[in-house]
Amino acid sequence: MILVGNQRGGAKNLAIHLMKEENERVNVHELRGFSSDNLMSALNETYAISRATKCTQFLFSLSLNPPPQENVSTEDFEKAIEQVEEKLGLSGQPRAIVFHEKEGRKHCHTVWSRIDTEEMKAIQLSFSKQKLQSVARELYLEHGWKMPRGLVNNKERDPRNFTLAEWQQAKRIGKDTRAIKADFQDAWAISDSKVAFTHALQERGYKLARGDRRGFVAVDYQGEVYSVSRWTGLKTKQVRERLGDLKDLPNVDETKALIAAEMLPKMQDFEKEISTAQKEKTVKAEEQRKKLENEQQAKQNALATALKLRQLREEKIRKARIRRGLKGLVDRITGKRKQTMKRNEQEKQKTLVRDKQEKSILITKQSSDREIFLKARKQQQQKYVAEKQELQKDAVHFQQMKTAPKQEDSHKKEFLKKRRVSQNKGHIREPTHEL
Repeated sequence: MILVGNQRGGAKNLAIHLMKEENERVNVHELRGFSSDNLMSALNETYAISRATKCTQFLFSLSLNPPPQENVSTEDFEKAIEQVEEKLGLSGQPRAIVFHEKEGRKHCHTVWSRIDTEEMKAIQLSFSKQKLQSVARELYLEHGWKMPRGLVNNKERDPRNFTLAEWQQAKRIGKDTRAIKADFQDAWAISDSKVAFTHALQERGYKLARGDRRGFVAVDYQGEVYSVSRWTGLKTKQVRERLGDLKDLPNVDETKALIAAEMLPKMQDFEKEISTAQKEKTVKAEEQRKKLENEQQAKQNALATALKLRQLREEKIRKARIRRGLKGLVDRITGKRKQTMKRNEQEKQKTLVRDKQEKSILITKQSSDREIFLKARKQQQQKYVAEKQELQKDAVHFQQMKTAPKQEDSHKKEFLKKRRVSQNKGHIREPTHEL
């Protein structure tokens, strides 16, 4: 269904608009989180609370319009409202739901309070238009309704246009059934002919082909085959009416070979891109290694110089304690000189231990830094090898797609030849496997 929402103020005017008698039937279906039991008073409550904040657009108003030809139940409207509420971050906020019915067609309006009463501030509703469009698309897919052009996602997903990063991401996340269904329904919604549908599918990474059972199918870049009628949710007759004759389309094997021929050069380009990037990273890593090595050597030299200067200062202080001349003679006689010498030796040993510890701390820290650097470099090299191997596997896959039809044709011819020989001898054998 089409979802149109906006932030607004004007509680009184909105209540009057929603209760207009121009509709054949107006039903206030729900008032949640309000003290009042009528719409006007409920919305005025929100206005009164908003006065304690700086928010002027304290309401969020949403209209829900289902496709004209569809009869949507109240429960489906409520589910849609819950989806919107969760997407916008309005769960638990006071809300009002009003149903309108005119000329036999029902639609719905929902109004939320944006004011968080605990924080006393308005809930931020960033990108609300995009979020509503996303929910609307999900509802069309969920119910199997024909999607309007305005909701069609025209973003190209043709793998021939992928960058290396996009290709790796596509391989990593895969594609779920909802996304596949969206691809087919999007393509169908914007197409009015076989040519247009073929082009729309190609933009989404599929090629239209002739199925083995004389039906329209599509083949993706991995060689998977999809029934057009099944994935668009249409009857085979409807598909044929729009797409016409399928005789001019290639069969599945031919289509796979065509896809493989297009994708193989792409894999080669990706492999070259990875190799080039890896060479650049190797050069950069070597520069970083040399820089780290020079920085560490400079710190070692600086520490050695600082320790030597400190040792000289401390040695000078210790020597100054040993008195000379008559005073020195007295120190010798009294034994004070011996005590001083002992003290100096003890201090010297302590300083040697201290200096050794400082050197050890620096060496340990630098060793750890080198280990971290080398580990990161090794991980980068492993990542490069893994990426290259993955691309090589993809290339092998496409090569097999490209050559499989010829091998299959050869196998088929050999089987038929043996069967004819057997028939000529009067021994007709039933095939043991499908061709």
